[in-house]
Formats: sequence, C-alpha cells, structure tokens
Amino acid sequence: MLQFEGWKKLLVILVTLFGVVYAAPNLMPGDDLDGGSFLPGQKINLGLDLQGGSHLLLKVDIDVVSAERLESFAEIIRQEFRQQKIRFSNLDVENDEVRVRLRNADDAASATEIFNDLGDGLNVAADGTSYRISYTELGMQTLQTATLEQSMEIIRRRIDPDGTKEPIIQRQGADRILVQLPGVDDPEEVKRLLGRTAKLTFQLVDTSITPQEAMDRGRVPPGSVLLPGDKDNGEFYVIEKRVMVSGELLENAQASFDQNNRPSVSFTLNATGAKRFGRVTGSNIGRPFAIILDGKVVSAPTIQSQIFGSGQITGSFTVAETNELALILRAGALPAPLIVMEERSIGPGLGADSVAAGQIAAMVGLALVIVYMVLSYGLFGALADVALLVNVILILGALSFIQATLTLPGIAGIVLTMGMAVDANVLVFERIREELRRGRNVMAAIEGGYKRAISTIVDSNLTTLFAALFLYVFGSGPIKGFAVTLAIGIATSLFTAVMVTRMLIIIWLERKRPRELVL
Repeated sequence: MLQFEGWKKLLVILVTLFGVVYAAPNLMPGDDLDGGSFLPGQKINLGLDLQGGSHLLLKVDIDVVSAERLESFAEIIRQEFRQQKIRFSNLDVENDEVRVRLRNADDAASATEIFNDLGDGLNVAADGTSYRISYTELGMQTLQTATLEQSMEIIRRRIDPDGTKEPIIQRQGADRILVQLPGVDDPEEVKRLLGRTAKLTFQLVDTSITPQEAMDRGRVPPGSVLLPGDKDNGEFYVIEKRVMVSGELLENAQASFDQNNRPSVSFTLNATGAKRFGRVTGSNIGRPFAIILDGKVVSAPTIQSQIFGSGQITGSFTVAETNELALILRAGALPAPLIVMEERSIGPGLGADSVAAGQIAAMVGLALVIVYMVLSYGLFGALADVALLVNVILILGALSFIQATLTLPGIAGIVLTMGMAVDANVLVFERIREELRRGRNVMAAIEGGYKRAISTIVDSNLTTLFAALFLYVFGSGPIKGFAVTLAIGIATSLFTAVMVTRMLIIIWLERKRPRELVL
C-alpha cells in the first residue's frame, strides 16, 4: 500500500491538471469566454433558479390530433371504397368516430378488410350495414403518448436548435409539458415559436367549383374543404382533402428572396418527397397546387411544369418572419396545438442571491472542514485539506466538461460533498491511530491503516453512489441536478482520498522517514 508507482503519480498530475484547466473559466469575469481563448472549457451552465428565465406549462390538445386522424381514416375509406367500387353513403366523422353505411350488404367482407388495414388501436362496430370506427382505450393512450413525445422533441428543436441552451422539457401528467428556459427573459418569443403548429401540406385545388359557389351552396364536393387564404382579405379556396406531399418530407428550409426580391422561404424535399412531388406535378400540369400552412392557403400557383425536390413559399412575409418560419419548418410540425396553461418569468435577482448564498455556504463549509482536519490530525489533516481543494477543483472541472446545468440543489450537493470528502481520510487516519496504539512502527501503522480502511471506504462510497444513481433515474429537474453533483463529488472524493492523499503521505514518508508519528 505504501508503494506508489510512477504511472500513478502521472495519473494524479494529469487528472488534477484536467480539473484546473476546465474549472478555470468559472473564475474569469464576464458571461462568456472569448472564442479564441486558450482554455478548452466553458463556464458551468446555471439553472433557472440561479440565473432566471422563463417557465411555461403547456397543454397538448390531443382532441385535435384524434379528430385529424379520424378525418384521415375517413378519407382513406372514401378512396378505397371508390377504387373497389363499394357503394356507400353517410361517410362522416362524428362524436369521435368515423361513420359509414354500405348500400350493399354483400360488400361487408371487403369493407371489413379495409377497416382492419387502417391500423391497430381501432375498434370497428357494425350495426347491420352501418359501421362505426373509433379508438380503443389502449389506442387512445398510445396516440396520446406518441403525440406528447413527438411534441417534446419538436419543442426542443425549436427553442434549442443548436443544443446549447440546456432547456428543461418534461412531461407533466397525461397531456401537459413543462418547459423551463434558463436565461430567457422573453416568454412572448418562446410562445410565438411554440404557438404555431407549422403543419405544411401541398394539396391540389378543386377546380370543379369556385369558392363563391361553394359558399352560396353552403357545402363543398365530397373529399374537398373550403380554406381561407393567409392574408385575411376574405379570399377562400376549395382544396381537395387528400394531402399530396406533407411537411414531414422536408429536408431543409432556409429564408431567401423570390424573383421579385420579396422575403420567402426556400425548401428542399428528401428523396421520397422529391419523387412524390415530381409525380404529382407531372400528372397535374395546368392545375393550381396549394401550399397550405396551419390550415391557411399561403399560395396556390398553377403547375407549369414537372418540379422535383425543391420549391419556394412566398407570401406577405417580413424578413424576420421568414427566418422564424424556416426555423419552425426545419424543426418539424407540432402534432397538436399547444395551449399555455401557466406562464412565469423569473428574474435574475433571486438567482444572484442564491449564487451568493451558495458561495458563502461553500466557503464557510470548506473553511470549517480545513480547520477541523488540521486540529484533529495535524500534518496528515493538512495533507487531506490539500486533497480536498483538489477535489473541489475536480468537481468544478467535471461540471464544466460535461456542461451540466447547476441548480440550487446542485450547489447543495457540492456543499454536502465537501463534508463527505474527508470521510475516507478520517477512516484511514483513525485506523492508523489504532495501529500506532498497538505499538507498530510508523510505516507498518500507515500501511495497516490503509489496508483496513480501504474496503470500508469503497463500500460507503458505492452505497451513496447507488443512491445518487437512483435519484437521477427516478427523479426529475432539480433532483437530477443534485444527483449529478453528488455522483461527481463521490467519484472525485474517492479518487482524492485513495490516490491524492496517499501520494502526498508517501512522498512525505520518503523524504522525512520519521521514526515516530503523532496523530
């Protein structure tokens, strides 16, 4: 135990240098490091409770998703029935179910096969020649879970496209999402980004009837719908319900300018989208092709020739609006509208007070531990204090390296770790005292102390590490922050106690070779 190989000394030096290099940016003034700084690390991210920010509780409108899916099923049934020449009537979506009646009972088998092909999670109820298709309870739960997970991912892409803001996005209950954005003090901007579903579709215009005729009659042909334009000028379009190309097939979107130098959004489709776009435009030359965004017709240009892969969305946009629209389209469409249930803006004043209080607590705790160790164990206590300072540096360096978000509970974890950091050394020193009382010489007492204490040190740290792991897995938000700092602190404490303190003691023994030891 008293042999300390050269590679171990090199390891201690390298790990300590790592901690110093990555922890150093936190001591520098200013909010950000200069891009050309020689230091590789960045400052530790501060959480919402430390630097302020925005807090939003959003509700996902699942009913809209369910209604859209049922409308889609109804359209699929209409197309399949027409292709197979199945006569039907009263096809409609009502009371969360698709209803349809067959005119010929002999078509029941073919119709049932079409219904079964719609997918899992659906219940098909028959009453003679009338059928009702609705979601089962499990199907609705599956749809709800998938919608929330997709919404959370789209929210993350929209508010943190570069992955640097460390937002907190969590599911709350059955249909709500909690969004916390440290450092963002303008919730209106966030709500504007999240308030648009950004559902982009390309659909053919129904030229069999004019919008005015449809409004005069009070109905549109089956399979079509009346949609307004996006300019709020009273202009309407009769659009076929069938979506020819959807925004899910977008590969990229960028703000640009059209041939008249007006702000627009240029888009590129992926391979599947380009193939489908080319097929649709090639077979419908001369027909208007509507670009629809969130239920409003942005434009409906006439197809002049076959188009593959790319296009442009023009309208009454400003430059800022095209930049925002391009970002939203790149992130993807939200599967459902989001309703703001709760909104809070947290100022940085509370955070500054919390940081100051945390700093004071950490400094006071560190000072008390240092004084106690020196008074209790003399020189060995001072060496343990050196290891404790290395431990603090390693914690800060590790947090900076992984760019963890530090919250108030995280600060509590660091302060707690400082108190726990010397536990291992206390165990070793007490074992050494016991060996000295038994009359052993200095070298034998130190070696025996380490041998007898090492298993206890490992066991105690592993149990605490498991507790931190469970807190991280089953906890959320600040609880995870506490678990991260606690786990890092345990790992660094174990390293400094087993490696750093022992290395310092062995170096002292090699140089002084004492015959007596007062501990």
